[in-house]
Amino acid sequence: MKLLADNALIYGRLLPISEPHLIARYNKALKAFGLPQTALEKFRIDMTGFSPEIAEELDDRDYLDPNGVNRRFVVLTPEQENLPVVHTHFSNTAGLMHQFFDGNRRVIHAITIKDALFGEIEDPIAIVTGVEDLLAIEEVRFRVMSAEDMLGKATELRGLVDRLKTSRDGWRDDDMLNRMVALARETGDIRQNALVPDKLVFPHESYWANHFGGVFIFRDDRSITVVCDSQAPGFRRSRPWEVSYIDISDHARIFEYLSKSGRLQLPRASWVEPSGFLAQRAEMAILDLISKVDPDVDLSHADKIWLQTWMHRNAGLIAEQGIYPFLQEMIREISATGQIKMGEVRTDRRLLLCRAVPDHEDQWLVNRLLARLTPFDFVSRFVFDKQGFYEAYEGYSEGYRTHVVKVLSDTYLKDKAALRARLYGLEGNQDDA
Repeated sequence: MKLLADNALIYGRLLPISEPHLIARYNKALKAFGLPQTALEKFRIDMTGFSPEIAEELDDRDYLDPNGVNRRFVVLTPEQENLPVVHTHFSNTAGLMHQFFDGNRRVIHAITIKDALFGEIEDPIAIVTGVEDLLAIEEVRFRVMSAEDMLGKATELRGLVDRLKTSRDGWRDDDMLNRMVALARETGDIRQNALVPDKLVFPHESYWANHFGGVFIFRDDRSITVVCDSQAPGFRRSRPWEVSYIDISDHARIFEYLSKSGRLQLPRASWVEPSGFLAQRAEMAILDLISKVDPDVDLSHADKIWLQTWMHRNAGLIAEQGIYPFLQEMIREISATGQIKMGEVRTDRRLLLCRAVPDHEDQWLVNRLLARLTPFDFVSRFVFDKQGFYEAYEGYSEGYRTHVVKVLSDTYLKDKAALRARLYGLEGNQDDA
Protein backbone atom coordinates (compact mmCIF):
# COMPACT_ATOMS: atom_id res chain seq x y z
CA MET A 1 0.00 0.00 0.00
CA LYS A 2 3.00 2.31 0.29
CA LEU A 3 2.96 3.05 -3.44
CA LEU A 4 -0.72 4.01 -3.19
CA ALA A 5 -0.05 6.23 -0.18
CA ASP A 6 2.94 7.91 -1.85
CA ASN A 7 0.71 8.82 -4.79
CA ALA A 8 -2.28 9.99 -2.69
CA LEU A 9 -4.39 7.04 -3.89
CA ILE A 10 -5.13 5.97 -0.33
CA TYR A 11 -5.62 8.28 2.65
CA GLY A 12 -5.46 11.30 0.37
CA ARG A 13 -6.77 14.76 1.33
CA LEU A 14 -6.77 14.05 5.06
CA LEU A 15 -6.47 16.86 7.60
CA PRO A 16 -3.21 17.02 9.61
CA ILE A 17 -3.69 17.41 13.37
CA SER A 18 -0.71 18.57 15.43
CA GLU A 19 -2.04 21.29 17.76
CA PRO A 20 -1.76 20.06 21.38
CA HIS A 21 -5.25 21.26 22.35
CA LEU A 22 -6.84 19.36 19.45
CA ILE A 23 -4.89 16.20 20.29
CA ALA A 24 -6.01 16.55 23.92
CA ARG A 25 -9.65 16.80 22.81
CA TYR A 26 -9.24 13.79 20.52
CA ASN A 27 -7.79 11.82 23.43
CA LYS A 28 -10.80 12.67 25.57
CA ALA A 29 -13.01 11.23 22.84
CA LEU A 30 -10.87 8.07 22.68
CA LYS A 31 -11.09 7.72 26.46
CA ALA A 32 -14.87 8.12 26.34
CA PHE A 33 -14.97 5.32 23.74
CA GLY A 34 -12.98 3.12 26.13
CA LEU A 35 -9.89 3.22 23.92
CA PRO A 36 -6.24 3.93 24.79
CA GLN A 37 -5.20 7.52 24.24
CA THR A 38 -2.77 8.30 21.45
CA ALA A 39 0.85 9.20 22.14
CA LEU A 40 1.28 10.61 18.64
CA GLU A 41 2.27 14.25 18.30
CA LYS A 42 0.67 14.49 14.87
CA PHE A 43 -1.77 12.45 12.81
CA ARG A 44 -4.33 12.88 10.04
CA ILE A 45 -8.12 12.53 10.15
CA ASP A 46 -10.96 12.11 7.66
CA MET A 47 -14.50 13.53 7.84
CA THR A 48 -15.48 11.17 10.66
CA GLY A 49 -12.26 11.69 12.62
CA PHE A 50 -10.78 8.35 11.57
CA SER A 51 -6.97 8.44 11.55
CA PRO A 52 -4.86 5.84 9.70
CA GLU A 53 -1.95 6.65 12.01
CA ILE A 54 -3.99 6.04 15.16
CA ALA A 55 -5.48 2.89 13.60
CA GLU A 56 -1.92 1.63 13.11
CA GLU A 57 -0.94 2.67 16.64
CA LEU A 58 -3.92 0.79 18.10
CA ASP A 59 -3.52 -2.08 15.61
CA ASP A 60 -7.24 -1.73 14.92
CA ARG A 61 -8.60 -0.30 11.66
CA ASP A 62 -12.10 -0.55 13.13
CA TYR A 63 -11.41 1.45 16.27
CA LEU A 64 -14.18 3.87 15.23
CA ASP A 65 -16.30 1.10 13.70
CA PRO A 66 -16.65 -1.73 16.25
CA ASN A 67 -18.69 -4.66 14.90
CA GLY A 68 -19.18 -2.72 11.67
CA VAL A 69 -22.21 -0.79 13.00
CA ASN A 70 -22.89 2.24 15.24
CA ARG A 71 -20.07 4.20 13.64
CA ARG A 72 -18.19 6.51 16.00
CA PHE A 73 -17.11 10.00 14.98
CA VAL A 74 -14.91 12.80 16.31
CA VAL A 75 -15.35 16.36 15.02
CA LEU A 76 -12.44 18.63 15.92
CA THR A 77 -13.11 21.33 13.34
CA PRO A 78 -15.76 22.35 10.79
CA GLU A 79 -13.09 21.79 8.12
CA GLN A 80 -13.81 18.06 8.34
CA GLU A 81 -17.01 18.56 6.36
CA ASN A 82 -14.97 18.82 3.16
CA LEU A 83 -12.85 15.71 3.77
CA PRO A 84 -13.44 12.21 2.38
CA VAL A 85 -14.42 9.18 4.44
CA VAL A 86 -11.57 6.71 3.97
CA HIS A 87 -12.73 3.76 6.08
CA THR A 88 -16.30 2.64 6.64
CA HIS A 89 -18.57 -0.41 6.56
CA PHE A 90 -21.51 1.52 5.05
CA SER A 91 -21.54 3.40 1.77
CA ASN A 92 -23.77 6.16 3.15
CA THR A 93 -21.57 7.11 6.13
CA ALA A 94 -20.30 10.15 4.24
CA GLY A 95 -23.83 11.14 3.23
CA LEU A 96 -25.06 10.92 6.83
CA MET A 97 -22.11 12.98 8.04
CA HIS A 98 -22.86 15.62 5.39
CA GLN A 99 -26.47 15.74 6.61
CA PHE A 100 -25.26 16.14 10.20
CA PHE A 101 -22.98 19.03 9.21
CA ASP A 102 -25.74 20.62 7.12
CA GLY A 103 -28.34 20.33 9.85
CA ASN A 104 -26.12 21.60 12.69
CA ARG A 105 -23.62 23.92 11.00
CA ARG A 106 -24.01 26.84 13.43
CA VAL A 107 -23.72 24.55 16.43
CA ILE A 108 -20.61 22.80 15.09
CA HIS A 109 -18.89 26.10 14.31
CA ALA A 110 -19.73 27.47 17.76
CA ILE A 111 -18.73 24.43 19.79
CA THR A 112 -15.48 23.58 17.99
CA ILE A 113 -14.07 26.99 18.90
CA LYS A 114 -13.60 25.67 22.45
CA ASP A 115 -14.49 21.99 22.29
CA ALA A 116 -14.77 18.84 20.17
CA LEU A 117 -17.88 16.85 19.32
CA PHE A 118 -17.87 13.08 19.36
CA GLY A 119 -20.32 10.24 19.57
CA GLU A 120 -21.97 7.49 17.54
CA ILE A 121 -24.22 7.17 14.52
CA GLU A 122 -26.62 4.88 16.35
CA ASP A 123 -28.35 2.04 14.54
CA PRO A 124 -31.14 0.00 16.14
CA ILE A 125 -28.83 -3.04 16.23
CA ALA A 126 -25.61 -3.81 18.10
CA ILE A 127 -24.18 -6.42 15.75
CA VAL A 128 -24.92 -7.72 12.24
CA THR A 129 -25.67 -11.44 12.24
CA GLY A 130 -27.76 -11.61 9.05
CA VAL A 131 -29.56 -9.67 6.35
CA GLU A 132 -32.48 -9.02 8.71
CA ASP A 133 -30.24 -6.86 10.92
CA LEU A 134 -29.35 -4.67 7.95
CA LEU A 135 -32.99 -4.38 6.89
CA ALA A 136 -33.85 -3.19 10.41
CA ILE A 137 -31.80 -0.02 9.88
CA GLU A 138 -34.41 2.43 8.55
CA GLU A 139 -33.06 5.52 10.28
CA VAL A 140 -30.09 6.49 12.42
CA ARG A 141 -29.66 8.86 15.34
CA PHE A 142 -26.52 10.85 16.10
CA ARG A 143 -25.69 10.53 19.79
CA VAL A 144 -23.47 13.53 20.45
CA MET A 145 -21.16 14.40 23.35
CA SER A 146 -18.35 16.92 23.76
CA ALA A 147 -14.81 16.59 25.07
CA GLU A 148 -14.97 19.60 27.42
CA ASP A 149 -18.67 18.94 28.21
CA MET A 150 -19.66 22.13 26.37
CA LEU A 151 -22.91 20.46 25.36
CA GLY A 152 -23.69 19.50 28.93
CA LYS A 153 -22.89 23.00 30.19
CA ALA A 154 -25.01 24.62 27.47
CA THR A 155 -27.91 22.31 28.30
CA GLU A 156 -27.56 23.10 32.01
CA LEU A 157 -27.45 26.84 31.30
CA ARG A 158 -30.53 26.61 29.09
CA GLY A 159 -32.38 24.87 31.94
CA LEU A 160 -31.34 27.54 34.43
CA VAL A 161 -32.44 30.32 32.06
CA ASP A 162 -35.84 28.67 31.69
CA ARG A 163 -36.07 28.30 35.48
CA LEU A 164 -35.19 31.98 35.97
CA LYS A 165 -37.93 32.98 33.54
CA THR A 166 -40.61 30.82 35.12
CA SER A 167 -39.66 30.98 38.82
CA ARG A 168 -41.13 33.82 40.83
CA ASP A 169 -38.14 33.99 43.18
CA GLY A 170 -35.36 32.73 40.93
CA TRP A 171 -33.65 36.13 40.74
CA ARG A 172 -33.08 35.91 44.51
CA ASP A 173 -31.21 32.58 44.26
CA ASP A 174 -27.59 33.74 44.41
CA ASP A 175 -26.18 30.24 43.93
CA MET A 176 -28.17 29.75 40.74
CA LEU A 177 -27.24 33.19 39.40
CA ASN A 178 -23.56 32.62 40.14
CA ARG A 179 -23.73 29.24 38.42
CA MET A 180 -25.32 30.87 35.35
CA VAL A 181 -22.57 33.48 35.20
CA ALA A 182 -19.87 30.80 35.49
CA LEU A 183 -21.47 28.71 32.75
CA ALA A 184 -21.95 31.73 30.48
CA ARG A 185 -18.24 32.54 30.76
CA GLU A 186 -17.54 29.16 29.16
CA THR A 187 -20.43 28.82 26.71
CA GLY A 188 -21.10 32.43 25.79
CA ASP A 189 -24.63 33.73 25.32
CA ILE A 190 -26.62 30.65 24.30
CA ARG A 191 -29.50 32.92 23.23
CA GLN A 192 -27.29 34.12 20.37
CA ASN A 193 -25.15 31.01 19.75
CA ALA A 194 -27.02 27.71 19.91
CA LEU A 195 -24.74 25.04 21.31
CA VAL A 196 -27.03 22.03 21.28
CA PRO A 197 -27.51 20.15 17.96
CA ASP A 198 -31.19 19.88 17.04
CA LYS A 199 -31.09 17.75 13.87
CA LEU A 200 -29.89 14.31 14.91
CA VAL A 201 -32.19 11.76 13.21
CA PHE A 202 -31.73 10.92 9.53
CA PRO A 203 -33.26 8.30 7.21
CA HIS A 204 -31.18 5.32 6.12
CA GLU A 205 -31.92 5.07 2.40
CA SER A 206 -30.43 2.71 -0.20
CA TYR A 207 -26.88 1.68 0.70
CA TRP A 208 -24.08 -0.89 0.55
CA ALA A 209 -22.85 -2.66 3.67
CA ASN A 210 -19.49 -4.39 3.95
CA HIS A 211 -20.94 -7.55 5.50
CA PHE A 212 -21.17 -11.10 4.12
CA GLY A 213 -19.04 -10.15 1.13
CA GLY A 214 -21.02 -6.96 0.47
CA VAL A 215 -24.78 -6.35 0.64
CA PHE A 216 -26.60 -3.84 -1.57
CA ILE A 217 -29.99 -2.69 -0.28
CA PHE A 218 -32.19 -0.66 -2.63
CA ARG A 219 -35.30 0.97 -1.19
CA ASP A 220 -38.16 1.87 -3.51
CA ASP A 221 -41.53 3.38 -2.59
CA ARG A 222 -43.21 0.10 -1.67
CA SER A 223 -40.50 -2.51 -1.89
CA ILE A 224 -36.93 -3.38 -0.94
CA THR A 225 -34.44 -5.26 -3.10
CA VAL A 226 -31.36 -6.96 -1.67
CA VAL A 227 -28.40 -7.91 -3.88
CA CYS A 228 -25.74 -10.06 -2.24
CA ASP A 229 -24.23 -13.54 -2.08
CA SER A 230 -27.01 -16.11 -1.76
CA GLN A 231 -25.01 -17.73 1.07
CA ALA A 232 -25.45 -14.66 3.29
CA PRO A 233 -27.45 -15.56 6.43
CA GLY A 234 -31.08 -14.56 6.01
CA PHE A 235 -31.00 -14.49 2.21
CA ARG A 236 -34.58 -15.03 0.95
CA ARG A 237 -35.68 -15.73 4.55
CA SER A 238 -35.85 -12.24 6.04
CA ARG A 239 -39.18 -10.52 5.27
CA PRO A 240 -39.83 -12.46 2.05
CA TRP A 241 -43.29 -10.84 1.80
CA GLU A 242 -41.77 -7.38 1.18
CA VAL A 243 -38.15 -7.99 0.16
CA SER A 244 -36.91 -9.27 -3.21
CA TYR A 245 -33.55 -11.05 -3.26
CA ILE A 246 -31.08 -11.28 -6.12
CA ASP A 247 -27.86 -13.29 -5.99
CA ILE A 248 -24.97 -11.03 -6.88
CA SER A 249 -23.83 -13.53 -9.51
CA ASP A 250 -27.19 -13.34 -11.31
CA HIS A 251 -26.32 -10.59 -13.79
CA ALA A 252 -29.51 -11.10 -15.78
CA ARG A 253 -31.81 -10.35 -12.82
CA ILE A 254 -29.64 -7.46 -11.66
CA PHE A 255 -29.88 -5.92 -15.13
CA GLU A 256 -33.64 -6.45 -15.19
CA TYR A 257 -34.15 -4.86 -11.77
CA LEU A 258 -31.87 -1.85 -12.33
CA SER A 259 -33.27 -1.09 -15.76
CA LYS A 260 -36.95 -1.51 -14.77
CA SER A 261 -36.46 0.66 -11.66
CA GLY A 262 -34.99 3.47 -13.76
CA ARG A 263 -31.51 3.27 -12.29
CA LEU A 264 -29.60 1.98 -15.33
CA GLN A 265 -28.59 4.04 -18.36
CA LEU A 266 -28.66 1.83 -21.45
CA PRO A 267 -26.01 2.32 -24.16
CA ARG A 268 -26.85 5.05 -26.65
CA ALA A 269 -24.57 6.91 -29.03
CA SER A 270 -25.55 10.21 -27.38
CA TRP A 271 -23.47 9.39 -24.30
CA VAL A 272 -21.32 6.39 -25.26
CA GLU A 273 -19.43 8.07 -28.08
CA PRO A 274 -18.49 11.39 -26.39
CA SER A 275 -17.64 9.63 -23.13
CA GLY A 276 -15.38 6.93 -24.58
CA PHE A 277 -16.93 4.65 -21.92
CA LEU A 278 -16.85 1.41 -23.90
CA ALA A 279 -13.41 2.11 -25.39
CA GLN A 280 -12.07 2.71 -21.88
CA ARG A 281 -13.64 -0.52 -20.65
CA ALA A 282 -12.17 -2.45 -23.61
CA GLU A 283 -8.67 -1.19 -22.80
CA MET A 284 -9.15 -2.18 -19.16
CA ALA A 285 -10.06 -5.70 -20.30
CA ILE A 286 -6.83 -5.98 -22.31
CA LEU A 287 -4.68 -4.68 -19.45
CA ASP A 288 -6.30 -7.17 -17.08
CA LEU A 289 -5.59 -10.01 -19.51
CA ILE A 290 -1.95 -8.92 -19.83
CA SER A 291 -1.56 -8.85 -16.03
CA LYS A 292 -2.82 -12.42 -15.76
CA VAL A 293 -0.96 -13.90 -18.75
CA ASP A 294 2.35 -12.15 -18.12
CA PRO A 295 2.36 -10.66 -14.59
CA ASP A 296 6.05 -9.69 -14.80
CA VAL A 297 5.75 -7.71 -18.03
CA ASP A 298 7.07 -4.15 -17.97
CA LEU A 299 4.14 -1.83 -18.72
CA SER A 300 6.06 1.40 -18.28
CA HIS A 301 6.07 1.88 -22.06
CA ALA A 302 2.64 0.44 -22.74
CA ASP A 303 1.35 3.08 -25.15
CA LYS A 304 -1.25 2.49 -27.89
CA ILE A 305 1.32 1.03 -30.31
CA TRP A 306 2.71 -1.36 -27.67
CA LEU A 307 -0.80 -2.54 -26.79
CA GLN A 308 -1.69 -3.10 -30.46
CA THR A 309 1.47 -5.15 -30.95
CA TRP A 310 0.71 -7.28 -27.89
CA MET A 311 -2.85 -7.81 -29.08
CA HIS A 312 -1.71 -8.98 -32.53
CA ARG A 313 0.63 -11.49 -30.92
CA ASN A 314 -2.05 -12.77 -28.54
CA ALA A 315 -5.14 -12.69 -30.74
CA GLY A 316 -6.09 -16.23 -29.71
CA LEU A 317 -6.07 -15.40 -25.99
CA ILE A 318 -8.12 -12.27 -26.60
CA ALA A 319 -10.69 -14.20 -28.59
CA GLU A 320 -10.87 -16.87 -25.89
CA GLN A 321 -11.43 -14.28 -23.16
CA GLY A 322 -14.06 -12.65 -25.37
CA ILE A 323 -14.61 -9.36 -23.55
CA TYR A 324 -12.49 -7.13 -25.82
CA PRO A 325 -13.95 -8.41 -29.12
CA PHE A 326 -17.46 -8.14 -27.65
CA LEU A 327 -16.95 -4.51 -26.63
CA GLN A 328 -15.43 -3.65 -30.00
CA GLU A 329 -18.46 -5.15 -31.72
CA MET A 330 -20.77 -3.08 -29.51
CA ILE A 331 -18.81 0.09 -30.31
CA ARG A 332 -19.27 -0.60 -34.03
CA GLU A 333 -23.00 -1.22 -33.55
CA ILE A 334 -23.40 2.02 -31.62
CA SER A 335 -21.55 3.89 -34.39
CA ALA A 336 -23.73 2.35 -37.11
CA THR A 337 -27.18 2.42 -35.46
CA GLY A 338 -26.90 4.78 -32.48
CA GLN A 339 -27.98 2.11 -30.00
CA ILE A 340 -27.63 -1.54 -28.99
CA LYS A 341 -30.48 -4.04 -29.01
CA MET A 342 -30.04 -5.34 -25.49
CA GLY A 343 -32.36 -8.29 -26.10
CA GLU A 344 -29.76 -9.69 -28.49
CA VAL A 345 -26.88 -9.33 -26.00
CA ARG A 346 -25.83 -12.22 -23.78
CA THR A 347 -27.40 -11.72 -20.36
CA ASP A 348 -24.06 -12.04 -18.57
CA ARG A 349 -22.60 -9.18 -20.64
CA ARG A 350 -25.36 -6.58 -20.63
CA LEU A 351 -24.08 -4.80 -17.52
CA LEU A 352 -20.70 -4.27 -19.21
CA LEU A 353 -22.41 -1.78 -21.50
CA CYS A 354 -24.25 0.31 -18.90
CA ARG A 355 -23.72 2.94 -16.26
CA ALA A 356 -25.99 4.41 -13.59
CA VAL A 357 -28.52 7.04 -14.64
CA PRO A 358 -26.50 10.18 -13.78
CA ASP A 359 -29.32 12.11 -12.11
CA HIS A 360 -30.75 9.21 -10.09
CA GLU A 361 -30.34 9.56 -6.32
CA ASP A 362 -28.73 6.09 -6.21
CA GLN A 363 -26.19 6.86 -8.94
CA TRP A 364 -23.12 6.25 -6.76
CA LEU A 365 -24.55 3.05 -5.28
CA VAL A 366 -25.48 1.62 -8.69
CA ASN A 367 -22.06 2.46 -10.09
CA ARG A 368 -20.49 0.75 -7.06
CA LEU A 369 -22.47 -2.40 -7.85
CA LEU A 370 -21.52 -2.25 -11.54
CA ALA A 371 -17.85 -1.76 -10.59
CA ARG A 372 -18.01 -4.87 -8.37
CA LEU A 373 -19.38 -6.84 -11.30
CA THR A 374 -16.64 -5.64 -13.70
CA PRO A 375 -13.53 -6.18 -11.54
CA PHE A 376 -11.11 -5.84 -14.48
CA ASP A 377 -12.02 -2.14 -14.82
CA PHE A 378 -9.74 -0.80 -12.08
CA VAL A 379 -10.61 2.82 -12.88
CA SER A 380 -14.31 2.27 -12.14
CA ARG A 381 -13.44 0.25 -9.04
CA PHE A 382 -11.19 2.98 -7.71
CA VAL A 383 -13.80 5.69 -8.30
CA PHE A 384 -16.81 3.84 -6.88
CA ASP A 385 -15.62 0.78 -4.95
CA LYS A 386 -12.39 1.68 -3.20
CA GLN A 387 -12.66 -1.20 -0.72
CA GLY A 388 -12.92 -3.65 -3.60
CA PHE A 389 -10.11 -1.89 -5.45
CA TYR A 390 -7.73 -2.14 -2.48
CA GLU A 391 -8.54 -5.84 -2.07
CA ALA A 392 -7.84 -6.49 -5.77
CA TYR A 393 -4.69 -4.37 -5.66
CA GLU A 394 -3.18 -6.70 -3.05
CA GLY A 395 -3.31 -9.50 -5.64
CA TYR A 396 -1.65 -7.54 -8.44
CA SER A 397 1.96 -8.16 -9.43
CA GLU A 398 4.45 -5.40 -8.63
CA GLY A 399 4.66 -4.41 -12.28
CA TYR A 400 0.90 -4.18 -12.66
CA ARG A 401 0.59 -2.21 -9.40
CA THR A 402 3.04 0.34 -10.78
CA HIS A 403 1.07 0.64 -14.01
CA VAL A 404 -2.29 0.93 -12.21
CA VAL A 405 -0.94 3.70 -10.00
CA LYS A 406 0.46 5.55 -13.03
CA VAL A 407 -2.83 5.32 -14.93
CA LEU A 408 -4.86 6.58 -11.96
CA SER A 409 -2.37 9.35 -11.22
CA ASP A 410 -2.22 10.52 -14.83
CA THR A 411 -5.98 10.43 -15.38
CA TYR A 412 -8.23 10.45 -12.33
CA LEU A 413 -6.09 12.44 -9.90
CA LYS A 414 -5.38 15.19 -12.41
CA ASP A 415 -9.06 16.16 -12.57
CA LYS A 416 -11.46 13.89 -10.72
CA ALA A 417 -14.60 15.84 -11.53
CA ALA A 418 -13.78 15.96 -15.25
CA LEU A 419 -13.17 12.21 -15.48
CA ARG A 420 -16.36 11.40 -13.56
CA ALA A 421 -18.34 13.77 -15.76
CA ARG A 422 -16.93 12.33 -18.98
CA LEU A 423 -17.10 8.60 -18.22
CA TYR A 424 -20.10 8.43 -15.90
CA GLY A 425 -22.01 11.67 -16.48
CA LEU A 426 -21.66 12.65 -12.82
CA GLU A 427 -21.44 16.29 -11.82
CA GLY A 428 -19.98 17.79 -8.65
CA ASN A 429 -16.95 17.23 -6.45
CA GLN A 430 -18.09 14.35 -4.25
CA ASP A 431 -15.20 11.98 -3.41
CA ASP A 432 -17.09 9.60 -1.19
CA ALA A 433 -18.01 6.81 -3.54
